[in-house]
Amino acid sequence: MKLLDLNIVLWKEGKYHIAQCLNTNISSFGKNKNEALKNIHEALELYFEDNKKPEIARVKNPELIQSSLAYA
Repeated sequence: MKLLDLNIVLWKEGKYHIAQCLNTNISSFGKNKNEALKNIHEALELYFEDNKKPEIARVKNPELIQSSLAYA
């Protein structure tokens, strides 16, 4: 069994909590934080189980940046 260190970001969107793995771009959701984390772990297990050569981006020290964008 391999052990991977992955970066997961979690936020609330409407009435759901969203969890996204920055290393794989896989996301999931739940009614609360614990459910969202449980669901993202399950999705990640399936991803690594189904892929012989999974793509894992190395993300070191991610930083959350607040930004504004004007568009037409």
